[in-house]
Amino acid sequence: MDLYNLDIERGILSAIFFDGKVYEEIASILKPKDFYHPFHQVLFETMEELYKKDVPIDEIFLKDALKKKNRYDEELFLEILGTAPIETVEIYAKELKDLSTKRELIHLSNEIKKIVLEGDKKAVEEVEEIQSRLFSIATSNLTGDFKNSLIVVKNTLEFIKKQAAKKNKIVTGLDSGFIELNRITSGFGEGDLIIIAARPSMGKTAFALNLALNSLKQDKSVAIFSLEMPAEQLMLRMLSAAGRIPLQDIRRGNLSENEWSKLTAISDELAEKPLFVDDEGNINIHTIRAKLRKLKAQNPNLSLAIVDYLQLINSDLKERHLAIAEISRSLKLLARELQIPIIALSQLNRALESRPNKRPMLSDLRESGAIEQDADVIMFIYRDDVYKAMEAKQKQKEALEKGKKEFVEFKEKEVEEAEIIIGKQRNGPTGTVEMLFHKKYTLFTDKVGEVKEIEPTETRIEIPDIN
Repeated sequence: MDLYNLDIERGILSAIFFDGKVYEEIASILKPKDFYHPFHQVLFETMEELYKKDVPIDEIFLKDALKKKNRYDEELFLEILGTAPIETVEIYAKELKDLSTKRELIHLSNEIKKIVLEGDKKAVEEVEEIQSRLFSIATSNLTGDFKNSLIVVKNTLEFIKKQAAKKNKIVTGLDSGFIELNRITSGFGEGDLIIIAARPSMGKTAFALNLALNSLKQDKSVAIFSLEMPAEQLMLRMLSAAGRIPLQDIRRGNLSENEWSKLTAISDELAEKPLFVDDEGNINIHTIRAKLRKLKAQNPNLSLAIVDYLQLINSDLKERHLAIAEISRSLKLLARELQIPIIALSQLNRALESRPNKRPMLSDLRESGAIEQDADVIMFIYRDDVYKAMEAKQKQKEALEKGKKEFVEFKEKEVEEAEIIIGKQRNGPTGTVEMLFHKKYTLFTDKVGEVKEIEPTETRIEIPDIN
């Protein structure tokens, strides 16, 4: 029985040649030593080096890197290029890993004879050495292991000391930038999956971008996956919120001299911040995982990831509740792996709008079972004025259908009251945080003390264009 398969090795390497992203899928499975052929080992090792430098893994860069090492073999290199790439690369990568493990076991069996016959140790010491080597082989595919009580206690005490050293005793995780939200959540913890859910027009994206801005102000690195809108539209909203310049004026370029100066200054400031935006709309959870792993490797200080929004992530599973279950579980595991909070936006069921009290509940989450189980924190956004505007618009429509020319007026406020309802918190209380929403800036702010009565302006019905 052959304990190697050069065809699989060439097929996997060829797949990486044709699509560098394939490397990310198998890097956690295979190491250079898992390839049998020496040239394949050095080629995969060179791919790893290029990946860490964020250099394209293609024919030109690989050939140049191999020549610098004095390890380039044109015949073998062209042989791989001429091999048809393997499609189900992950399955074949595991097959290679299995063959590699068997080779290590054969090698160990030969070593056992040498240890016993040529060594001068006692039998019990030789058994321990053999067990140690066998254990190393057995755990080569594992990413973690049991922690004994001593290690757990030590790590826990170090965590407590770290928190005690902080000046801010309230916030133990990532500072949200909102006083009352911090008071209830103590910030967003490393490894937490936070769900922000709401019906359309309530301000999910606006709130998430406000959280991103608040993190950037603290010089924290933030990654955003925008599946619904281009990166430039996200930046328009961030500039509006950061500078308190009306979003519509920015979109039209209708700015005063003072606003242009403010916009330029804020743009320069944001350009220097560690913000990373991926606006590829057609994306699945595997791609999100690969991209975040790579970004974290290149930027160890990455502190927050935002996904807008959960239901737009592609899946091969046809049953939607199973797809959402896979996605939410994967995001939770990814947050733990990277040790950062991940915020995922989510839609709510339309059914809540048929209730007299339209404040969201956990049961209103689409595919709520899986999301509710995996999330550490679930927050709902509720703005009563959105529904008042909808009701006024419906009355206007009904009046027109009856042939009435009456005009239903709606008193629109520039600043509306908003509620952030914490429906679940694994390690803390639930409750409601009252905030203010400045519509023209797409900006949420803390509601400090009593809210002064804001003079409404009478205007025609307009549903806010806020996701």
